[in-house]
Amino acid sequence: MCSIHNQSIRMGYAEFNLLRETVNGYLFGSICPLSGMAHGLLLPYADLEGMRIYIHDFSRSLPADVHALLICDQAGWHTSRRLEVPNKVTLLHLPPKSPELNPAELLWREMRQKHLGNRVFPDVEVMCEAVSKAWIHVIENPQSVKSLCGFDWITEIFN
Repeated sequence: MCSIHNQSIRMGYAEFNLLRETVNGYLFGSICPLSGMAHGLLLPYADLEGMRIYIHDFSRSLPADVHALLICDQAGWHTSRRLEVPNKVTLLHLPPKSPELNPAELLWREMRQKHLGNRVFPDVEVMCEAVSKAWIHVIENPQSVKSLCGFDWITEIFN
């Protein structure tokens, strides 16, 4: 498992393939469109267990006085009643088939277009390294994250 840490407030995943066999890696990631901070965890699966691992890792990374609103799509692992959500996190599920409402989708697009598109990886380690570098490059400038992901419908709530 590869991991990348910072702080955050939003969620999504990205899928990448290897040259000789299909091996998926899923980057669970969150961003805060107000601060530009981010948190990510690269896992070999996107399912209820992956979501459980991610959401608890995310919750532990939050300062003691912070409660996070995590905006999620309708993926089964986001909506499962079996998912134990930590007290410091509230999930907000977007309507079905509405990725345009999720600012994190712009991060995935940025990673694909500028760092990972049209690439084949010879092995899992190279893939993890490329995805980690792409994630860090995309989130290393909080001002860029805020500019990219600070949708009016989110920022107006907090102003």
